This record gives sequence, C-alpha cells and structure tokens, in this order.
Amino acid sequence: MKSLLAVLGLLGSIGLALAPVAAHAQIAKDVAAKSPWGPTDEIGTLNVMTDASRLDVLRRVVSGKVYDLGTELFVGMPLCCTAFGDPSFQIFMTHAPARGDGKEVLSYSGDGVSMYTHTGTHIDALNHFGLHGKIWNEVSADDAMGVRGWTKSGVDKYPPILARGVLIDVAKSKGMVHLPSSYEITPADLKTALAAQGTKLLPGDVVLIRTGLMTLWPDPAKYRLLDEPGLGLEAAQWLVDEKKAMLLGADSLGVENLPSANPSNFVPVHSYLLVEKGVSLLEAMWLEDLAKDQVYEFLFIGSPLKFRGGTASPLRPIAIPIGKM
Repeated sequence: MKSLLAVLGLLGSIGLALAPVAAHAQIAKDVAAKSPWGPTDEIGTLNVMTDASRLDVLRRVVSGKVYDLGTELFVGMPLCCTAFGDPSFQIFMTHAPARGDGKEVLSYSGDGVSMYTHTGTHIDALNHFGLHGKIWNEVSADDAMGVRGWTKSGVDKYPPILARGVLIDVAKSKGMVHLPSSYEITPADLKTALAAQGTKLLPGDVVLIRTGLMTLWPDPAKYRLLDEPGLGLEAAQWLVDEKKAMLLGADSLGVENLPSANPSNFVPVHSYLLVEKGVSLLEAMWLEDLAKDQVYEFLFIGSPLKFRGGTASPLRPIAIPIGKM
C-alpha cells in the first residue's frame, strides 16, 4: 500500500485543488471493522450471495443478449497508478512463427503478459487498503503478510459473482455526456437518477455507476484518475448502509471522486468500503452499451482470477437483461 501522505504530496505537486467539503458530510470511523460473518471471513459482503439468491436472479432472465462490461487490455491503455510507481501493461511474444520462407509446417505462437493487477476492468480485494495497520476483519500485516503478499482476504478467496446488477446512469439523468472533473456524486443524484429510470435497489445488488467517462476511453490524457468524478462518501454510505448493496462499481478508474474533500485521506470511499464495510469495488467498467439500450436491471456475472493473495484481479464481467422488479 502506498503512503497516503506521499499521494497527497503528488497531488500538490501537480497543482490539483481539493474539492469543497460537502455539507453535513458523514464521518467514517476510520478503523478496520470486525466482520459480522465471523473471524475467518475474507470476502466481506460477498457472503450475502447464496444458492437461492443466484437461482432467483437466473429465473428473472428475459433475454439471451449478453453485454460485455470489460475493456480491452493493450499497450498504452489508460492506467490508474503509473504515477504512483506501479507498472504499465505489457504484452510480448514469447514464440512466433517463421516469416517469409513458407517452409514451416507447424507454427507456434505464444505470449507473455506483465501488468499491475489493478489494470483495466478489475475488482479490488479487501486487502487492497487498510487503516491504522489493519485490513478488513481487523487483520494486521504483521500476522498476514507473507513473502509474496497477503495470506488473508486475497482475490483468490473470492467466489464467482452472480447477482442482480443495477446501472445508475447519473450522467444521463443530468443531461451530460460525462460528469465534470472531480464532481462528487451525492445521494440526491443517485435518487434522482433511479427515479428517472424507474429502478429500485434491493439488498445484495451489484450497483454500477455511470459517470460517462468511458466516452473519453481510451485517451489516457482524458480518461485519468486524479481528477475524475465519482461517488462521494455520503453516496457510498447511502448505497451500502441504507440500500445494502453488495458490490459497488463505476466506469472510472477509482469509483470515487478525486481529489477527495478529506485532506487527511486521499481515498475515503475506498477505505470506508474495503476496510470498514467489507465491500469490494469494480473499476473501469464498460457501461456504454447498457446505457445506450437503457438496460438498468440485469444478471451480473463476474469471476476473478485466483491470484493467491492478490489485491485485485482483472475481470471480463457480463450482463444479461432481467425483468423489472
């Protein structure tokens, strides 16, 4: 994990001003929470998925059309964290066929990949952030950090995700192609968009927020992390505490608005969700096709790769329309 002070220093060096503090902002507890699912829990709110909940949403499928919610992975793609020293995406040939002579009977092609696990469309695991030396379920690095990384709450512990998904198109509700830089989405924004769509949230939902930023993809000069619009802390709290969302995601690199209004915490939504509530995050989601077809309720399917101890995993999630609740 990177030092929050170092990140704030980076923000200062590139001249980004802090966004204004929202009125009546709720204050998070800023400590790692004990899981209500017991001392061995490593997946947080994914525990609410059951065989019954999966079967229920499968029964509601009304179409065979599949929406691909993942981005391409390619050299030069927009990335969240190269500014913090994390690696860029690289793909290279390890074996290639002969060219020109036509004498090769059987050719063999292969390639290798080098990447940061938080590249492109991906899911953040609960060990991605910590507070005061502890991650979710009050686990400390002293007790659960091995030579190759965390031994607790890694993405390898995550089950395949199959649940009701809901798109909240905030950009459309505001009549914008995309939200302005650093715009903080509020509970009122979410309620307005849901009302306009005629959509209701249910406990256990995978909630995906459309800011419209994917209209800027794949230009890394425009689709970027440090001044993106996204969820404010109050909006995240409303979705998780009141509406009982299981997972939150967005079409941006960081889900929350940046820079934060909180000068002591660069990513208050990340730390609140991952460390205090056990809610994982889905980032860089391709939501344009769902938005174009006004598909607001769907079967969400996503399965992380089993990187042992990994803080994230690439995903190629899909959505299949279901009947309106």
